[in-house]
Amino acid sequence: MTTVQVRAPATTANLGPGYDCLGMALDLWNTLTVKVLPAGSEPAVVVSGEGAGELDADTQNLTYRAIEFLFNEADAPVPALSLQCENTIPLSRGMGSSAAAIAGGLVAANRLLDDVFSQADLLEMAATIEGHPDNVAAAIHGGMRLVVMDDDRLYTAPIRVPADLQAVLFIPDRRIATADARRVLPEQITVADAVYNMSRTALLVASMESDHPEYLNIATQDRLHQPYRQTIFPQMKVIFAAAQAAGAFGVFLSGSGSTILALARDRAMTVAYEMFDAARLAGVEGRVEVTQPTALGAHVAAEGGRE
Repeated sequence: MTTVQVRAPATTANLGPGYDCLGMALDLWNTLTVKVLPAGSEPAVVVSGEGAGELDADTQNLTYRAIEFLFNEADAPVPALSLQCENTIPLSRGMGSSAAAIAGGLVAANRLLDDVFSQADLLEMAATIEGHPDNVAAAIHGGMRLVVMDDDRLYTAPIRVPADLQAVLFIPDRRIATADARRVLPEQITVADAVYNMSRTALLVASMESDHPEYLNIATQDRLHQPYRQTIFPQMKVIFAAAQAAGAFGVFLSGSGSTILALARDRAMTVAYEMFDAARLAGVEGRVEVTQPTALGAHVAAEGGRE
C-alpha cells in the first residue's frame, strides 16, 4: 500500500483502583494519514487540531518514531513518509494521547507492510515505546482491557462493557504531566490499602461483566494514587462529589489526570452539567464531553495505491 488512513481512540486508564492494569477505549478519535513518498523525498509531518504548533512536526514526532520502530522490527527499510495527524485527543489530560499516537503509527506501518505483525505483536511494541501497557492495550485492541506484565511478557484479556454505558468527561484546561502525577505517589503502601484496591478492582471487573452498575460507586474507589494526586489537583474531590450527587454510577481520575471521568446512563447530561458547574465554582476552567466506550481499537479506515 502507498497510502493508509488510521483512526486511533482516546483511552482512559486505571478506572479508579486498577492502577496500571486497566484501560478502556473511548469514542474520541485521532486520524492519521500516511503516504509513502517517492525515493529521495524529504519526510513531512503536519499536525492539526490538538498539539498543532506544539508536537514535533518532523521525524521526531512520536507517531513517526512508532512507524520507524515497526519497520525496524520487520528488518524493512523505512521509506520517506508524509504524515497528516488530525488530533482531537487533548494532550496531558489522562486521555491516552501518546497511546493513540503510538497505536496509530504501528497500525499504519503494519498495513504498509501487509500486516506482517499480529495484534499481540503490536501491543508488545506499543508497550515498549510507551513504557506502560494500560492505555496502549485499549488503544490497540479497543474495549476495556485487563493487562498484566509478567517478566517481559504481556497478558491481556477483554472485559465486557454494558452497551448503554456512557462516559462523561470533564476536561480541565490545566494539564498534568504523567511524570509529575507519578512523582507524588508513595514508594510503599500498607497491606490494608493493597487489599482495598484489589477488592475494588475485582468488583469493578465483575460489575462491568455482569452489568451491575450499582456497584460502580464502590468499585471505582481507590487508595493507591488518587488521594496522592489530589495534592496537585485539590479541586478533583469537589468534582467527584458533584458527579456522584448528580447520579453517576462511579467517577475517577482518568489516567493520571487532569480529566475526570464519570460513568452514567440516562443521567449523563445532568452529570456533565453538575461536574462543569462544580469545577467552575472551584475555579477550574474546562469543558465537558459526553461519549461512550468503544469496542474498536486503532484500525485502518481507508487505504489506496500500490506501487
